[in-house]
Amino acid sequence: MNIKGGLPLLILHLLAEQPGHGYQIASEIKRRSEGVLDFAEGTLYPMLHSLEGQGLIEAYESQEKGRTRRCYRLTDAGRKSLASERAEWATYTGAMNLILGDVS
Repeated sequence: MNIKGGLPLLILHLLAEQPGHGYQIASEIKRRSEGVLDFAEGTLYPMLHSLEGQGLIEAYESQEKGRTRRCYRLTDAGRKSLASERAEWATYTGAMNLILGDVS
């Protein structure tokens, strides 16, 4: 299953709730998915840089426990993209559920 395809949507969603650094984002995805989604640094950080390059998120430095962290927050363009991505996701999952039926 291609779970990496949903990573941009998950990142944008979490950053819409609150800014955070990469480790926080990865930990929250893992926690909320009950361990099912566990993205390695080699997957997460390139995606953060890609979203930043697209202008959907912006990076800033923050001090946490005496350490400088590279944190991220959603931009206005990111909020618009999140709304669009959520709608696409709902359409996609709805269509998959129509085909697969009740898989619970």
